[in-house]
Amino acid sequence: MQEEAEALLRLLTPAQRQQTVFRFDDEERFDWHYIPRERKGLPLRAMNAQQQQAARKLLQRCLSQDGYRKAEEIMALENVLRAIENRPSNDTYRDPDQYAFSIFGDPSGKDPWSWRIDGHHLSMQFLIVTGPDGAGRVLAQTPIFFGSNPAVVRADVPQKGKQVLKDETARAFELLASLDSAQVRRATLAAVAYPDIVTGNRRKLSLERMDGLRLGDMNGHQRDLFMQLVQVYLNRYRVTLASQQLDKLTKAGLDELRFAWAGDLTPTLGAGKGWYYRIHGPTVLIEYDNTQTNANHIHTVVRDLTNDFGLDALEEHYRNAVHSKP
Repeated sequence: MQEEAEALLRLLTPAQRQQTVFRFDDEERFDWHYIPRERKGLPLRAMNAQQQQAARKLLQRCLSQDGYRKAEEIMALENVLRAIENRPSNDTYRDPDQYAFSIFGDPSGKDPWSWRIDGHHLSMQFLIVTGPDGAGRVLAQTPIFFGSNPAVVRADVPQKGKQVLKDETARAFELLASLDSAQVRRATLAAVAYPDIVTGNRRKLSLERMDGLRLGDMNGHQRDLFMQLVQVYLNRYRVTLASQQLDKLTKAGLDELRFAWAGDLTPTLGAGKGWYYRIHGPTVLIEYDNTQTNANHIHTVVRDLTNDFGLDALEEHYRNAVHSKP
């Protein structure tokens, strides 16, 4: 990751570097969103072909093959929205190249640094430190937001039939269908789905309590389905980062993870339809919402309740570094 970030920076002009690089402690690092809006950082549209390739290699370094495919397809959906909304080909409101890359700190130094990609329906951030042996370590990889509009492409465009976040939907309905009526009642938060993810783009978040059905109160088959759903989100990352996340969930107690649902109990799209679910545990919150655009517009987010943006892990890193000195 460090090598890819350095390679990208070497290709940038001084003006582009100034647009891309921020101080590590700049408050901009915490300013993320998933709506179409103006963003700081260097967008793909401001890069030449070689620079774009380097930026994508940095993104590819952090994600699994499936995760990277989803990220690219999310960006490509801007072309679909451009066609649906009859916008001109040079429109920048719906633009697959309007995704901004930012680097916080110096990847070539010994101090912590971070990088981010941010745009409509796609936002990711990673915090990296270099150990005394020179090896890098990822201290944080959340928040991570993946969205899809349309959820299922029905317009007569080349992408017709595309369903970027299909597993995030299908696995949840498989789990829901496996529950008995009493379990469904325990899992249900509301009869009507929420209009968006509950936590939005807040920097610091918490929910008053953990609601829903505990993994510990599911049978073996249901537990397998629940963990398959969790893995859909973890497996967006490269295997080492996914394993790091799963280890943290395991140490906190998998049985304490809860599955909660709101809205319709069938996956039928249409006006007045919609569904929301979340996976909530001591260290993690995963939200999924599909209510907008006649239930054909998905938002998903993964948040680390103890280490979003790496603030807590960075503090621990500094404490351990001090203690390790002779």
